[in-house]
Amino acid sequence: MPSPLRPEQLLAIHSRRAFLRDCAGGIGAMALAHLLARDGYSAPVASPSANPLAPKPPHFTPKAKNVIFLFMEGAPSQMDLFDEKPELRKWHGKPLPASLTKDLKLAFIKPTATVLASPFRFRRYGQCGMELSELLPNLGSCADEITLIRSMYSEAFNHHPGQLFLFTGSMVAGRPTMGAWIQYGLGSESQNLPGFVVLASGVGTSAGSDNWSSGFLPSSYAGTVFRSQGDPILYLSNPAGVNQQTQRERLDLIRQMNLEHLERTGDLEIASRIHSYELAYRMQMSAPELIDFSQESPQTLEAYGLNNEKTRAFGANCLLARRLVERGVRFVLLMHASWDHHSGLAKGLPRMCEATDQPAAALLKDLKQRGLLQETLVIWGGEFGRTPLSEIRRPDDPDSIGRDHHPNGYSMWMAGGGIKAGFTIGKTDELALQVVEDRIHVHDLQATILHCLGMDHTKLTYRHMGRDFRLTDIHGEVVQKILA
Repeated sequence: MPSPLRPEQLLAIHSRRAFLRDCAGGIGAMALAHLLARDGYSAPVASPSANPLAPKPPHFTPKAKNVIFLFMEGAPSQMDLFDEKPELRKWHGKPLPASLTKDLKLAFIKPTATVLASPFRFRRYGQCGMELSELLPNLGSCADEITLIRSMYSEAFNHHPGQLFLFTGSMVAGRPTMGAWIQYGLGSESQNLPGFVVLASGVGTSAGSDNWSSGFLPSSYAGTVFRSQGDPILYLSNPAGVNQQTQRERLDLIRQMNLEHLERTGDLEIASRIHSYELAYRMQMSAPELIDFSQESPQTLEAYGLNNEKTRAFGANCLLARRLVERGVRFVLLMHASWDHHSGLAKGLPRMCEATDQPAAALLKDLKQRGLLQETLVIWGGEFGRTPLSEIRRPDDPDSIGRDHHPNGYSMWMAGGGIKAGFTIGKTDELALQVVEDRIHVHDLQATILHCLGMDHTKLTYRHMGRDFRLTDIHGEVVQKILA
């Protein structure tokens, strides 16, 4: 019998086999990469040290550099705030003919519900004469800066799918959100802060983190939730006993281990992880200064409502949004919940407006005064609107009357980079049931936002599971009428 192989001989054989195996796999991978690149299907491989959020050139010259989205979660009532309907007074307390309600998408009430006229008065504001509710006097002082859209519509008539549709272009969970798409397309000019920041006030959101998820895009593009007091991000500060040098040494070791893993696997999520660790370290140095409002003037704090308990939470987030875009953050999502007035509309809607009207107007004026409004696109709105029919959950309590969901025609407003000032577009019928002029779909809104940022929504794509996905799905047209 032949003598058994010595350990070093076994190792040599194993090494030769490993070499041949790795070469064969490598040659095959190189060939596949070449074919994919030739056909335009391969994604560029990021350098381990590359910043996935580094600024990228737009498709064409943009009007806006940053976005602040004031998301009013729960769906504000358009005929009580933006779209006066005197005709509803004639029908108040009566049901509408079945011929008018047969196509309504209703979540909780029946088409036989009685009409609810608005209890609030409207007046004209600004040189443009924009008609707004008495509940929005501060926004009224900014009427000449905004475009009011009265003709939005959506297919979604419940909150979670409605919010998904607004921010991801799909009612199916798992898609990237608007802020993630914008970061993917443009990167961020901020070196020490995330490119996509989320600020919340009020009580909860239906879609939750789905509103700021990166979906199937690399995790670097997901939104980062900030707080307006304490640590901006939970656990941002080092625990007791860990100083800056110890933290840096720990990160260097983690980085080296991640680099070795990245070299073996080529997984771009590891490159995202490396960048996230480094960004977190830089944020430890810069984020505390971000939420330190001591350098702001007393007049600024008063304007944003920080001295008033009712406006303080949303006001602090609006001021923080201005400070974030000043520091190069690309997309800021402010969520204020909840406008979901199925009951108690007459008292609940004024409370929501009291909390948000002054800070939102202060944000527009502050951005303009600092020369930032022309390059910052500001959007205000919810996932859909409210029905002109009443919802009565407690018949014995007249103050409990509210409104159901209504996706067929509702209102939003936009201001700033690339958008006309002092302009109103769109029209719903006399009973606020359907859009009858300049219909603007959710996908059209998304296409227009990307256009203001210098991106063609049909070209901002990402290949996933054999298909090129985009924010606007296969739909969407830029709303040329509202562009400056």
